[in-house]
Amino acid sequence: MPMFREIVEGKARILVPVAERIYDAPVFYNPVMALNRDISVLAVRLSGAASIIDALSATGIRGIRYALETPAGEIWLNDISEEAFRLMLRNVEANFRIKPALAGKMAVLSGEKRVIVTNRDANLVMAENFRHFDFVDLDPFGSPVEFLDTALRSVKRKGILAVTATDTGVLCGAYRHACLRKYLAEPIRGELCHEAGLRILIGTVVRYAAKYDLGVDVLLAYYRDHYFRAFLRLKSGARKADESLSQLGYLWQDVNGRFEYEKAPLPGKPRAHGPLWLGPLKSQEFVEGIHRLGKEHPIAHKKTLPFLETLAGEFDIPFHYDTHALARRNGLRVGKISGIIEALREHGYRATRTHFSPTAVKTDAPFEEVLEVLKKE
Repeated sequence: MPMFREIVEGKARILVPVAERIYDAPVFYNPVMALNRDISVLAVRLSGAASIIDALSATGIRGIRYALETPAGEIWLNDISEEAFRLMLRNVEANFRIKPALAGKMAVLSGEKRVIVTNRDANLVMAENFRHFDFVDLDPFGSPVEFLDTALRSVKRKGILAVTATDTGVLCGAYRHACLRKYLAEPIRGELCHEAGLRILIGTVVRYAAKYDLGVDVLLAYYRDHYFRAFLRLKSGARKADESLSQLGYLWQDVNGRFEYEKAPLPGKPRAHGPLWLGPLKSQEFVEGIHRLGKEHPIAHKKTLPFLETLAGEFDIPFHYDTHALARRNGLRVGKISGIIEALREHGYRATRTHFSPTAVKTDAPFEEVLEVLKKE
């Protein structure tokens, strides 16, 4: 029998298995992902979603936080693991002081909040709830690709799909063939890999959504620790799908660090990386909105607000220049990132830090101008 300990995250108190390593636990709980869950709770609050499914719930922490910390009236928690199902039931009962009514592999807690807990394959649950949910959350161990079709059919046509990918090695080019198999995309290694990996993930969702005449607006997408996360608002109609597809394209990078990208259905020259999303990675209104809510409501992770502040201030343009990588590639010494940003601004360009790297700058300055600034700093 596994041992349990109680943890508090946000307004939720849950039992989690005790294990020497989190990956060895019979039911997975990762405290590092509290920041992810904070942002997700804030996103649901801002969106006003009434019905939510956390399709891969494990301990149930994410869904329970949705139930306790957002106005949503219907929250589904699901996991294919029987151990996870039993633990979710215990955690739901402990947080709501009511024992859910159990019928086979489903339990329902009715009242002010309707909480449904199921023990089934996520694809089956989503397939049986066609266009039912305002907010579908996919947070798998590894790639979300195997769940995308049913997720896109279970979310309402103007709903939100929140998707996490933890297979960063695949999306960042360490396992090129796996990226080609799963995402039908050519990844890139080096300093652009994290941003390119995130854009490959979004591009994949865009291609999947287009099959159902759905377009995509990126409300927020980011890279953090070991994962990628994207909140995507769906737009209904073939024209909207075509508009989103027009934001896909390809990336090239030279040995000296110069990069270029092109929006196109097919690459225009060899050694291209993609297809990937070349549209915005955020809605400024959405990011500022969840940042504001984060100041007004309790959050679990001390780094959530500073991270949201960084995202809100980041210049939203495809790709960045990592000053350490550029210096190494071109035989230059490394200057202070703050000085480089200030110099670029003095030359009339936009320039900010980026969450993708503490030594990188997002700017609309051409490569030659960035290199000149590096030489002088």
